[in-house]
Amino acid sequence: MPYRELLDELESYADINYATFHKRLLKNDNINLIGVRTPQLRKIAKKYKSNVDELLTFPDDYYEVTFIKLTTVSLLEYVEFIKYVDKCVPLIDNWATCDCFVPKCIVKHRQDFLPYIYKYAEAESEFYQRFALTTLLHFYAEEQYALIIFSLIEKCNRELYYVHMAAAWLIAEALVKFYDVAKDFLLKNSLDSKTHNKAIQKAVESFRLTEEQKIFLKGIKR
Repeated sequence: MPYRELLDELESYADINYATFHKRLLKNDNINLIGVRTPQLRKIAKKYKSNVDELLTFPDDYYEVTFIKLTTVSLLEYVEFIKYVDKCVPLIDNWATCDCFVPKCIVKHRQDFLPYIYKYAEAESEFYQRFALTTLLHFYAEEQYALIIFSLIEKCNRELYYVHMAAAWLIAEALVKFYDVAKDFLLKNSLDSKTHNKAIQKAVESFRLTEEQKIFLKGIKR
């Protein structure tokens, strides 16, 4: 499958208005978009699941090409996925690509994948760190991983906007999944006020917390 063939296929689904809209959401002027909607990108990625090595040689000139690369890799079994993950994470340069890179094979290999999460969380790159946090959100939001989750949130660079937002999102999910433990974490006051308050804001917007819990959380905003 030549690169031009993939571009031709993508361009056949192009929606210029959607490209303009999505680019505004991405807030990154350096990203080029063809304008293909996410469900169609997922279908294309699934079709090329057996072409991972070839796909990874293609240039990342367009958001959609990178999206297909990462989605295709995310469909692999863990033993294959793990061969490619270190090549994939450096390709992430926006929140949407990051948040859609959700390799479900991690579910059955959470302990095995933890060293990668630590590695990415400790990297300087904003989207390495965001990927570490969103992976915790997708696959580790359980009380048994609470200490790992909170220690990595404390260590990550929350001055980076997309890391800050992922950290708040993860804490909010922790409040839903294991409220008492997450509440005690917030009461430690180990976070900057911005992340502390954003996490509470996200949590109280959830229908999965009680009114009593929401009232308490609003009361500990800083």
